[in-house]
Amino acid sequence: MPVSTRRFDQIRSQIHREMLTELDLRKFEGIPLEVLKRELQTMAERFISARNVPVNETELRQIVQGIQNEMLGLGPIEPLLSDASVSDILVNGPHQIYIERRGRIEPSLIRFDDDTHLMRVIERIVSRVGRRIDETTPMVDARLPDGSRVNAVIPPLAIDGPQLSIRRFSVVPYALANLLEFETLTADMAEFIQGLVKARVNLVVSGGTGSGKTTFLNVISASIPDDERIVTIEDAAELQLQQRHVVRMESRPPNIEGKGEITQRALLRNSLRMRPDRIR
Repeated sequence: MPVSTRRFDQIRSQIHREMLTELDLRKFEGIPLEVLKRELQTMAERFISARNVPVNETELRQIVQGIQNEMLGLGPIEPLLSDASVSDILVNGPHQIYIERRGRIEPSLIRFDDDTHLMRVIERIVSRVGRRIDETTPMVDARLPDGSRVNAVIPPLAIDGPQLSIRRFSVVPYALANLLEFETLTADMAEFIQGLVKARVNLVVSGGTGSGKTTFLNVISASIPDDERIVTIEDAAELQLQQRHVVRMESRPPNIEGKGEITQRALLRNSLRMRPDRIR
């Protein structure tokens, strides 16, 4: 039987705290990820053995994986990021996590230890993109290395504790054939839209959150000839264009002093000087 969620969390949290107090993370800088994972596995197994924690092989693997996720990844939600069926991860505080699969939102059994644990993961996310989050900047948009979009809100704006939302994107973008298979479009509609794109007709794609705007844009963008120069302007980079000649730009919010903001309007003006065939 796999280790229970509560027991797993207790053991993992205890070993993680002890390892942090004894471990000098600076000495691991520059070490390849796989080597670092093996080092952490050896250390975690040694900690468990030294404390005579009664676990079997399956439980040991679970705990070691949890430690690696804590030290190198995004803690308890790391397995969700590896699950291709999960499109949204919605963290409403440390003890309430929801996920979306195939358009349906469902509760998850995964939990953070407390607000501090959740804040540590949020800070790790935003620091990777050179941002900060604190009481003076309590709301941040960021992006994970795989392109997933992240929004975090912390107190005093978030009344019930830190909130984290992650919108994930398919590793392999959908094609027009997929939309036809899903009956999102008919063959006649697809042919008509392809004609509009090839004719360079201005198109506006609108809809509610999670309605498939970005997916649809990615699909219809496949009809753009590969020899055209495309400039994309986004608040958070989400488009997955397959053409070779693509220039991607992203707006920037103001810094803590309220300076340095770059709006989409400013990027649009600049894009006109970049000799684009298409602006998206």
